[in-house]
Amino acid sequence: MEFDPALLARIQFAFTVTFHIIFPTFTIGLSAYIATLEVMWLRSGREHYHLLARFWTKIFAVSFAMGVVSGVVLSYQFGTNWSRFSLFIGNVVGPLIGYEVLTAFFLEATFLGIMLFGWNRVPPWLHVFSCIAVAVGTSTSAFWILSANSWMQTPAGHVIREGIAYPADWIAIIFNPSFPYRFAHMLTAAYLTTSFVVLAVGARYLLAGRHTDQAKTMVRMAVGFAAIVAPLQLVIGDLHGLNTAKYQPVKVAAMEAHWDGSKPGDFHLFAWPDESAEANRFELSIPKGASLVITRDWNGLFPGLKSVPAKERPPVPLVFFSFRLMLLIGFGMIGAAWVGLWLWFRGRLFNSSWFLKPAANVWWAGFIAVAAGWIVTESGRQPWIAQGLLRTADAISPVPGGSIAVSLALFVLVYGVVFSMGIYYINRLIARGPDVRVLVTEEHGLPSRPLSAAEQAARAALGGR
Repeated sequence: MEFDPALLARIQFAFTVTFHIIFPTFTIGLSAYIATLEVMWLRSGREHYHLLARFWTKIFAVSFAMGVVSGVVLSYQFGTNWSRFSLFIGNVVGPLIGYEVLTAFFLEATFLGIMLFGWNRVPPWLHVFSCIAVAVGTSTSAFWILSANSWMQTPAGHVIREGIAYPADWIAIIFNPSFPYRFAHMLTAAYLTTSFVVLAVGARYLLAGRHTDQAKTMVRMAVGFAAIVAPLQLVIGDLHGLNTAKYQPVKVAAMEAHWDGSKPGDFHLFAWPDESAEANRFELSIPKGASLVITRDWNGLFPGLKSVPAKERPPVPLVFFSFRLMLLIGFGMIGAAWVGLWLWFRGRLFNSSWFLKPAANVWWAGFIAVAAGWIVTESGRQPWIAQGLLRTADAISPVPGGSIAVSLALFVLVYGVVFSMGIYYINRLIARGPDVRVLVTEEHGLPSRPLSAAEQAARAALGGR
């Protein structure tokens, strides 16, 4: 049986990176949320925020560990399956990934131990500072990774000598044309993803009548944040799309299933792109809608898929449907946040079961949107692995397809076991909820306040601890 090494290498990397991106997305947003809770705790002295911070820190620890494990695998694949890729652009991308280790990872490693185990062992200000440092570290990690990936989308600041890319201007490399938009888009996506996880957990507790004080805080913070940031993400995404139209017009043509560039583009609410016929089936469209979005003109023109040969086009159905899935979830987030905000102003946010029941089950929304967005990004630049410089088919290692098939099967097995256990444990932590035994205001010398009836009952049940 013949195995296509290029196809298998792409499937293997796609599989591992899809698993990996889930956890950095969550930890970037969750570390910022924990740091916010810690600052609120330090300023107010309320155990309420302290309790929530400790609860989410346990979940952060599991997610962070799985993100590190899955990220190591990706690095090894550059040497095993993609050695020609490493040879060609290693001088540019390698240092960017190295900077991520030297800055972000070392910062996280320095303060992560204090964040996870420093409760009751270090002064409150130091613990809060450690949480902030970890949050800054996760965002810095995203900065360097997005810089490296954005350079592959819009290369700049390099020279080619003897078939190898060399850095010529590091500022131009790091801040390449697509980087600012892609970094802002990804960071905002991470924060929104986490906000909807927090919303789901808070709604679940409210429906069950458990941890109601903490649940109300979670729901309020999640709704308030998403109501502002979800529309902002729409604006950032629009700017990102305009940048993509300028530098990667064929990707945009695939996103819109736009074949003929001599005519204004319709925005297809639904269509079935037929690559063999170079046309769409079953179109449900807004006439000239794509032209208005991309060119700001109802009659504006932008390149179609027919502007390049078929072999130069990305897989149109995959890019087209992934983009629409991301848009659908994004608009759904805006709608959910604004409905929650309306209920909040009406004083009905915590007792409207018709809102809380769906909210308790939307934890997955951000993860799916992020995965769909990365599919658009990575599949949309095909057949290039570095836009205009190196084709994907020319970047793989001279490794037999059978060897890649075996390693892929092992990855699927190991990831299935390890990550199932991790998700199971996270669900166990959520089911257990915040631990009332961490009410330690006096131990930290923070300003005290009268305990609520629920906290008094909890302490009495624990023998006064």
